[in-house]
Amino acid sequence: MAVKVRYIVDDVEAAIAFYQNLLGFDVDMHPAPGFALLSRGDLQLLLNAPGAGGGGMAGGTPTPGGWNRIQLEVADLPAEVETLRGAGARFRSEIVHGRGGDQVLVEDPSGNPVELFQPA
Repeated sequence: MAVKVRYIVDDVEAAIAFYQNLLGFDVDMHPAPGFALLSRGDLQLLLNAPGAGGGGMAGGTPTPGGWNRIQLEVADLPAEVETLRGAGARFRSEIVHGRGGDQVLVEDPSGNPVELFQPA
């Protein structure tokens, strides 16, 4: 069963480019300017512009950002960080070294965090 996560993004096209070109996601569906469905392994990432489809739920207007995040496991974290920096990606932290592994937070074009994690 796939795990599904919805991210609210300011610009669906910019988010698609980031996730597809820099993080290896596939574009499974992009039926309208305000929505796209991407996947990487068992993870399905639903990208919504505010107010488009599931991007507008009762109780307020969703916005990008926050601290909830998806975690992507990588084999060589320093190399991933170097590639992303070279592409102009923004980071919330430097690489943090921990007992279980190393991690860093990179932001998508709307400021949603993505944790890259290399197990120890």
